[in-house]
Amino acid sequence: MHRTLLANCVSQNNVKKAEEVFNKMKNLDFSITVFACNQMLLLYKRNNKKKIADVLLLMENENIKPSSLTYSILIDTKGQSRDIDGMDQILDRMKAQGIEPDINTQAVLARHYISAGLQDKAETLLKEMEGENLNRNRWLCQILLPLYANLGKVDEVERVWKVCETNPWHDESLVAIEAWGKLNKVDEAENVFETMIKKRKLSSRTGSVLLKVYANHNKLIKGKDLIKRMGDSGCRIGPLSWDAMVKLYVQAGEVEKADSILHRAAQQSRMKPMFSTYLTILQQYAERGDIHNSEKIFYRMKQDDYPSRPRMYQLLLNAYINAKVPAYGIRDRLRADSILPTKSLAYQLIQVDGFRKNSVSDLLD
Repeated sequence: MHRTLLANCVSQNNVKKAEEVFNKMKNLDFSITVFACNQMLLLYKRNNKKKIADVLLLMENENIKPSSLTYSILIDTKGQSRDIDGMDQILDRMKAQGIEPDINTQAVLARHYISAGLQDKAETLLKEMEGENLNRNRWLCQILLPLYANLGKVDEVERVWKVCETNPWHDESLVAIEAWGKLNKVDEAENVFETMIKKRKLSSRTGSVLLKVYANHNKLIKGKDLIKRMGDSGCRIGPLSWDAMVKLYVQAGEVEKADSILHRAAQQSRMKPMFSTYLTILQQYAERGDIHNSEKIFYRMKQDDYPSRPRMYQLLLNAYINAKVPAYGIRDRLRADSILPTKSLAYQLIQVDGFRKNSVSDLLD
């Protein structure tokens, strides 16, 4: 029961509650399993990478052997930190323990190789994942499509999509729309979308995927038409659709409109917008140096019970920096939210410190 509670706290990204449950498990002398440790690793990968070392030390002291998921989490953590050599070292250690990376771990590796510009290494890995007969392993298509799109390989996306095209599965179609969108092939994305809704009723999820394509290509008119179409089809417009709509208007330079739509939608439905949706609007206001609206979005995130994270404060501080205004009391707010400043956040704090002395004030003193 405690293990299930821990997993649910982690899925909700509730750091404080997850740590309480984990510590209670130790205090009750429950045997700590690799499952529980993996949950804490997932939690800290998202929120505080410095604490990952503490979990690994606990595993070593308790003689808990890492699982395939443990290594996958560590590989992803290294990749997020742009430490490709460290990522490869963990992979070698994993193999030395007799654990071969599964498809999901290989996909994580490929994604980080692509981000690091290691195209040849990524392509070699993708061919290894694909094997000799993709038709027999069709379930791989929805993993390969976005990765080939990230590589910018139009021919490969087209080849993989042909395996699915005659009778596409729902999830394959969704990733295909995203893949064609990444490759600037909006017409192809629309064709996949139209094929989908001929087979089944238009859903909020399906519409949201194409809306993001329109947002990324600044096609506001097409986006508005699709939103109307979704409404006429009786789609339940929820947080996923709001996120796409917000990005659509933000990309068109209409951040106030995006803010207004999100606020009204949340009030009418009483559902909570996604964390990333708030960040999209907060970032735009911060870039403008709009402190009032940045603080307003920050406050709404707090009202919706989102735990404070360094990224929220980074964007908020950018608003003060761009407005060239001191942020009095910001250090107290960070302490109240139990946030330890990262290097970049610490540098921002110096910039917004109203009591900081500069070279001119030193001369005057």
